[in-house]
Amino acid sequence: MNKVVLPLIIAVVAACAGVLLYQKLMLAKPEHSLYYEAPRDVKPFVFSDHQGKNFANDQLKNQWSWVFFGYTSCPDICPTTLQELNFVYDELKAVANNTQVLMVSVDPNRDTQERLSQYIPYFNDEFFGLTAGHDVLFPFSRNLGLMYSVHDDTTVENYLVDHSASVVLINPDGQIAAIFKPDHELGKLPIVKGDDLLADFEKIVRLY
Repeated sequence: MNKVVLPLIIAVVAACAGVLLYQKLMLAKPEHSLYYEAPRDVKPFVFSDHQGKNFANDQLKNQWSWVFFGYTSCPDICPTTLQELNFVYDELKAVANNTQVLMVSVDPNRDTQERLSQYIPYFNDEFFGLTAGHDVLFPFSRNLGLMYSVHDDTTVENYLVDHSASVVLINPDGQIAAIFKPDHELGKLPIVKGDDLLADFEKIVRLY
């Protein structure tokens, strides 16, 4: 075979292999979340944030929003989830700088603006705490596929609120892109792992 032709064939084959590998990496599907190839709409809502400002659908536009349920009196899952998100926050922003974290309170009875304004910045000054009455919160939770319920007597000082430990990712079009659900292991808190969020986020942003 001609000495010029052989290197040319090798170069073409290598280029084709490189293109296929690139396409495979670019189109890799998320592995740690329920990813919606057809994103779901977020129905109209209006919350108040921890600074006393309205937070509605418009505040989701042009942002990658990480949304989860919690409350300031939560003894374990909520602060741990906030801490986990804070640990990977800079890395998430390195993937997409237009990234925000939203904790939606499932305890509007106790979580006033003042209380949220003291709680949220403890974890990160850029995070948002959102609150609204159950008339807004309940349809919002159903829309996102999250759950919460207040079983205890709310007149008791230290009542607890049951809620999902999942984290929902909303894309810059204001649509639900994925839901991350925690592993349930005996003796461990059901917390979504920051490494899982980061690994799938890179893929979801590429697929967007």
